Amino acid sequence: MRKLRIGMISFAHSHAFSYYRQLQLIENAEVTAIADLHYDRVKAIVERDHVQFYPDHLELLKLPDIDAVIICSENRHHAALVTDSAKAGKLILCEKPLGTGRVEMRQMIDICHELQVQLMTAFPCRYLSSVIRVKEAVAQGEIGEVIAVKGYNRGGMPGGWFVDPAQSGGGALLDHTVHVADMLNWMLGVQPRVVHAEKGTLFHDIAVEDSGMVHLEYDNGVIGVIDTSWSRNPVFPYWGDVKLDVIGTEGIIRMDAFAQVNEVYSIEQGRARYSYFGDKMDYYMLQDFVNRILDGRPVAITGEDGYAAAEVALSAYDYLENRT
Repeated sequence: MRKLRIGMISFAHSHAFSYYRQLQLIENAEVTAIADLHYDRVKAIVERDHVQFYPDHLELLKLPDIDAVIICSENRHHAALVTDSAKAGKLILCEKPLGTGRVEMRQMIDICHELQVQLMTAFPCRYLSSVIRVKEAVAQGEIGEVIAVKGYNRGGMPGGWFVDPAQSGGGALLDHTVHVADMLNWMLGVQPRVVHAEKGTLFHDIAVEDSGMVHLEYDNGVIGVIDTSWSRNPVFPYWGDVKLDVIGTEGIIRMDAFAQVNEVYSIEQGRARYSYFGDKMDYYMLQDFVNRILDGRPVAITGEDGYAAAEVALSAYDYLENRT
């Protein structure tokens, strides 16, 4: 069996650890090298699994046996790492948001096109069965013509570099808006033409916003709202949610992507929690990425898709800056 040989660049984002675990379950993929500025962050993986380690990502990119890379760095490094990877001829899966600014994202996309390197944006929510079913229902007209949508992505405050605007490019408005914006762009087949927003720092003493409401108007007349926040405190039973309400002329769809949970009452933890048993969205996304690359097919979620989702968040920041 031919395997896709993967190098992982940076474990700064916690999603990298999930991606690494899921890749161990994919028969036609193999993580052969890791690059990270901080060895301690990946020491357990490197020493347990005997994975090649490089403190400099450029050394990893020189390896001839690496077919593709997965980038999970701080947001501000995405552009440089994607550019370096494209120049090395490596296929790329980049963590969301694709970038922190429009110019850098366009440059990333353009250089990948120029060098004929595939660039995929990591939006695993597209692989949730409930999300897929909503898209199918909308496409088939099951609720008539869509007139309004509301999306929710509310989670815990991640801390670390996420709350440093120089590293992240923004707070919850950027971090959580992009997931829902991508789902809505994908389902509706259009991008919003008008974006209004509110944001605030309501739950934590941090340097970026931890809450926001993004209001959208689409070219096809649909209006939308995205409720985005880091409002879940440590005793909340699950890390967060991904929900959609889709209102049509003939019905309403309400979707809760993480509703498949068991309630666990733990004396050891001292609180109730949810044990999720539903779709393994990271696994499905990674398996699709691997299969498409090995089959010579285009990736499912392109750099352009990543740009379009980030554009919603950046337009929200523009609105707030221009309003004041």
